Amino acid sequence: MFLCINFRQNSALVNLAFFIARRMALQTPENKPGVMERIAVGSVAIGVAVMILALAVVVGFKREVARKMEGLAAHVAVTDIRGVEALDSQPVHRNGHLENLIRETDGFVRMDPYAVKGGIVRTPEAVGEVLLKGVEAGYDWSSLREWLVDGELPRVGDSIRTKDILLARVLADRLQLGVGDKVEMLFVESGEMPRRDRFKIAGIFDSGMEEMDRALVITDIRNVQRLADWAPGEISGYEIRTRSLDEAEAFARTLGRTLLYDEGDGTENLAVESVTERYANIFDWLKAHDVNAAVIIVIMLVVAFFNMTSALLILVLERTRMIGLLKALGMRNGEIRRIFLWRAAFVTLRGLCWGNIVGVGLCLIQHWTHLVKLDSEGYLLSEVPVALDWGWWLALNVGFVAAIVALLVIPTAVVAHVKPEETIRYE
Repeated sequence: MFLCINFRQNSALVNLAFFIARRMALQTPENKPGVMERIAVGSVAIGVAVMILALAVVVGFKREVARKMEGLAAHVAVTDIRGVEALDSQPVHRNGHLENLIRETDGFVRMDPYAVKGGIVRTPEAVGEVLLKGVEAGYDWSSLREWLVDGELPRVGDSIRTKDILLARVLADRLQLGVGDKVEMLFVESGEMPRRDRFKIAGIFDSGMEEMDRALVITDIRNVQRLADWAPGEISGYEIRTRSLDEAEAFARTLGRTLLYDEGDGTENLAVESVTERYANIFDWLKAHDVNAAVIIVIMLVVAFFNMTSALLILVLERTRMIGLLKALGMRNGEIRRIFLWRAAFVTLRGLCWGNIVGVGLCLIQHWTHLVKLDSEGYLLSEVPVALDWGWWLALNVGFVAAIVALLVIPTAVVAHVKPEETIRYE
């Protein structure tokens, strides 16, 4: 151990102090770390690994769920206020003035008109509720193309209207349907006989979010308009994408105020909602994970601190004779305490190294192999997502070392109670 001592003594005394401290600091059997020191290293390693896993999973959950919500529901929706909660929404009349107001709002990236209608799909094996969603040719298919597991995307916007549909794998499995099958849907109107229509399955997708997938069926917007008896210029609303999910709420508030005070035609009775407002239960559930991660980090810090404290106290008590000699030679209490704090820092760094190897290694294994699965009905996703970022990883490591070393200042105070006349009395 290298000691940096600032004595106001002659050089011979300084050299003697260095020699004594160095010899006595290394007097462990076979020059190996003691049992408590190994326990402290293991405790730090386990704590760091658990914290890395907890943060990677929490960040992964938030990022993956947000990404899939963006792909299925965009960031902001503009609908008729009278049909916000209904499957069969009231129509919104498309007009250039309304679309210009949306485009001019800060944060706008793109918008897609859509139309929805609730129905029932019936097969010889089962019956299920569906939400038929119609889109136009310019619809952003990037997310659904990534999640496509069989077949192809439906043809929409062609000169000849098709009956192609895209549905989720969870719905296809429940109804025992596959690509190329034809399926009949019933659409119930109040006070009228149910309307029937037949569609052909063009493709099957799987986003991994069963709660969102289970009823969604996508087709040409003209199919929905025909079933709802709407004109070509009537839609359920607009799906709007902003620069990021973090800007969605601010965009929704700004656009909502713009529409509220606008005096142009076609902007009355419109509601603007961000995806975090429409699916508040999902995003509130994600926020609860932040609390869980904070609790895990605090528990791991406490456990590591107590183990490190025990190891440091034993280390100090084993070196009381060395401390007494150094005090007799003129070294101050603060300088001696720094010696043991440096030793504790080295122990912490060793544990930190092992913890990072284990924690990051397990995260990479899960990222590459998707080994740990989840029940998507209870956890939204079908597998545990992990996300490693340099920012929080570096902050976690630096913060952990700083917190442990700062807390260990307390147990090193025992150095001040060591009396040279008592510790060096006997050989």
